[in-house]
Amino acid sequence: MTQKKQKMIFDIFDIIIVIFIILGTILYISRKRSSTIKKKILNIFNKSTVDISKKPKNTRDIIQKIHDLQKNMVIFYGSQTGTAENFAFRLAKEGHARYGLSTITVNLEDYDYENLNDFPPEKLAIFVIATYGEGEPTDNAAEFFQFLQSENLTFSNKNVYNKPLSNLNYIIFGLGNSTYEYYNHMSRTLDTLLTKLGANKISKRGEGDDGTGTMEEDFLTWKDKMWEDVAKKMNLKEKEALYIPEFEITENLELSSFSDIVFLGELNKKHLIGATKPFNSYNPFIAPVTKSYELFFCKERNCLHIEFNIENSNMKYQTGDHLAIWPSNSNQEVDRLLSTLDLINKRNTVISIKNIDSTVKIPIPQPSTYDSILRYYLEICGPVSRQSLTVLAQFAPSEKAKKETLKLGLDKDYFRKTISSHCFNLAQTMQFITPKLWTKVPFSFIIECFTSLKPRYYSISSSNLIYPTKVHITAVVESQIFPEHNNILNGVATNYLLVLKQKQNKEINLRPFEVNYALNGPRNKYSNFHLPIHIRRSNFHLPHDTTIPIIMIGPGTGVAPFRAFVMERAEQMKRGKKIGKTILFYGCRYRDVDFLYKDEWNEYKNIMGDSFEMHIAFSRETNKKIYVQNLLEQNSFQVNKILECNGILYICGDAARMARKVNMTLHKIIRKERGLGKTEVDQVIKKMRNENRLFEDIWS
Repeated sequence: MTQKKQKMIFDIFDIIIVIFIILGTILYISRKRSSTIKKKILNIFNKSTVDISKKPKNTRDIIQKIHDLQKNMVIFYGSQTGTAENFAFRLAKEGHARYGLSTITVNLEDYDYENLNDFPPEKLAIFVIATYGEGEPTDNAAEFFQFLQSENLTFSNKNVYNKPLSNLNYIIFGLGNSTYEYYNHMSRTLDTLLTKLGANKISKRGEGDDGTGTMEEDFLTWKDKMWEDVAKKMNLKEKEALYIPEFEITENLELSSFSDIVFLGELNKKHLIGATKPFNSYNPFIAPVTKSYELFFCKERNCLHIEFNIENSNMKYQTGDHLAIWPSNSNQEVDRLLSTLDLINKRNTVISIKNIDSTVKIPIPQPSTYDSILRYYLEICGPVSRQSLTVLAQFAPSEKAKKETLKLGLDKDYFRKTISSHCFNLAQTMQFITPKLWTKVPFSFIIECFTSLKPRYYSISSSNLIYPTKVHITAVVESQIFPEHNNILNGVATNYLLVLKQKQNKEINLRPFEVNYALNGPRNKYSNFHLPIHIRRSNFHLPHDTTIPIIMIGPGTGVAPFRAFVMERAEQMKRGKKIGKTILFYGCRYRDVDFLYKDEWNEYKNIMGDSFEMHIAFSRETNKKIYVQNLLEQNSFQVNKILECNGILYICGDAARMARKVNMTLHKIIRKERGLGKTEVDQVIKKMRNENRLFEDIWS
């Protein structure tokens, strides 16, 4: 190779090296700038959170956690709908405000409990435990109970017979519904388990009853005596209970509601940037409503049939599952609260929320706006808590208003007569107390006052065998009018669906108190009639063996899952399968007014023939009211015969007005037809439940 050629090659290499150096430098600078931009964005997203270096380390060791945080009271909660969680947070806040306790609330599923025997004896554990479904633990408490009830239970190398929890001082408040058979079953079970393990009960167990509508008052009555016992045990002195905020609220003038990092109702960060699969309870699917229509033939009441398309979601359901709908609050209630707080002109102001105590969870994605927080994230329409009024009094706009607010907060009879009997929410209560604006109320108090806006669950009324990519629901619209106050209590989700149905079908709203919603959703993401939804699995399913006979009892909208069941069995018969006896007991007021899916049942009968029977109770058509339990008793021989042949019984509907009476009738039928005593009947019913031959999907 000549010297000239070698020089040319080296020149080319030099040029290539220089080019790579330049490109590398540009890439490094651009990546650094990109990283800086990302950090700035993340800093804005995480502005509310405490510096990670200052946070306690993530751990599933609860003993280590309370030691690191120097807490002396731990409130554990098992919650399904948010009520138990709300009670737990209220206890933590009250303990700190009244007695100076260092408190922490703990989601039971976030920790392990093998070393619970090391719980310090000078500290206190409170368990706020809800019972869910048919005497089951809530989803977040299931593993905790599974651990405590395990056959080979051990605590840090100590077995159950050594009374390993002798250091644990505890208190329990249970949440249940007395219309259910297993009322407060989980709180009672926990009390028994802890006592057996040697733990020390400091105060009498409390029980709240949703069935009688006294949950809040049960809680307030219980906690007054409970705090006396705690103060005595821990040698505490009560101090003046002033409001201590859990959150620091900052108006962020650098951002506007048009900023693409501001949450305007999006449920999570995925929804902010564009929701992607998988879709579930943490990441709902924004589904199109493909069809909506009225099922009742009267002006006074509404019942809706709504169909959702889930074709592009990869979500699948089984006949009998539940559909969750994520609603929003009405324009009227959002405006009412904003106006009362004198925030109507600042509704679109962006705010950031910082937790003062790092263990307190911020319940709202943020930064957000005043309007979005009240519209999409908080249960502002729920009944006001009497306890919250004693704190609210500090911020009353006048001395007269302060005295009235305190009286309402302290006098439960006056509160019941004046506020709770009319189902006033917080804003309505404030307006009732005084027409003046409540300008001194910190927005942190508003956030702390409400639970998070939760999804509403509906029994799916379609069969996945026929509609694998569509979900039907059947929902009666909840409304209660109070003429003396020109007020109406609207169910949040069902009235949203009603307005959506009216808009979709270009109907006129004829209701006396018009209510409207932001149907287009945050940034128009729900436009053209979309809603965020997810599927919740249930155990309320048809048997795999299609020849097994079934009895279904479902008055009113309780018929929703049974429409799906009968629809599916009719389709199975069309496909050549043998179908067992399928009997439906249904009830409504009038055959020409509220007989749901009236024309469909004859179609199913034509397909299924003698395999399908339908017994209908029209409760208002004669002077003598007839209900489904009356029809059950009239057909007691057939009902008992099917149950003796290992048939399956399903009950769906209202717990207080129907399910309990149906269960009583079932006991009566078995006792009469089999000649058994009460104790023996109880054993038969228990065996049916254990063998998955008795299912209930009921609500209060």
